[in-house]
Amino acid sequence: MSDYDIREQLPGSNIPYLKIAIGIVVLLVLYNSYAVIGAGERGVVFSKFGGVQERVLSEGLQFKLPFIEDVIPVDVKIKKSETAATASTKDLQTVSSTIALNYHVDPGAVNTVYQEIGIFFKERVIDPAVQEAVKAVSAQYTAEELITRRADVKDEIKESLTERLITFNMIVDEFNIVDFSFSQTFNLAIEAKQTAEQQALKAQRDLERIRIEAEQKIAQAEAEAEAQRLQRATITPTLLQLRAIEKWDGHFPQVIGQAMPFIDIRTLGAQTSSR
Repeated sequence: MSDYDIREQLPGSNIPYLKIAIGIVVLLVLYNSYAVIGAGERGVVFSKFGGVQERVLSEGLQFKLPFIEDVIPVDVKIKKSETAATASTKDLQTVSSTIALNYHVDPGAVNTVYQEIGIFFKERVIDPAVQEAVKAVSAQYTAEELITRRADVKDEIKESLTERLITFNMIVDEFNIVDFSFSQTFNLAIEAKQTAEQQALKAQRDLERIRIEAEQKIAQAEAEAEAQRLQRATITPTLLQLRAIEKWDGHFPQVIGQAMPFIDIRTLGAQTSSR
């Protein structure tokens, strides 16, 4: 019998191997007894015998039942989502919009979200809710009002979206309408309306200018008429004679038969002496 066979038959010869095996088992148990939850996450506890559990694990090192429970981390940080939505307005115009939404999962209800929706909640909940909210609000406004009352439209869509998502334990943080776009026909109609308004405004200004110019001409004509009236009122026979004398060059007309203006020499002398 060899020495190896003798050692195998001795009691206690396998104790070192047993200790190693027990140590490995203990390490495995300890390793599977804890879960690390990262910053901005919550842990969903999933039991292999009972499904999703009610308790939710917060950030840090957390205990779980080894080999029975698994911990699934769920991100609860604010996420950004952009959704394309198409709707009809009150005046039956088609409007396409891009909606930007900031949201996050309710940290206290991540287990419910995971159980009912899963981790693909954007495709399953966010996008459909955005489209329904946009359609519901757009139907209350005309296409023109969607532009002129954009702030009111934004507030109403945000309120509607908040009510829809809270039922799925999703919280709306911020909401923005990135873009509104309409059909080519509507855009041409808007351009035509703006052109007509500009032309009407120009015509109104032209009429106002013409009215002012007419009033100016009337005022000028009245002023000239008044000046002529005053001038006629100041002209006397004596003044006419003086003006004729001022223009006379001292020679009588040489043409026979032409009437010669009559000037009273005596009156002229009297007027000259009076000066």
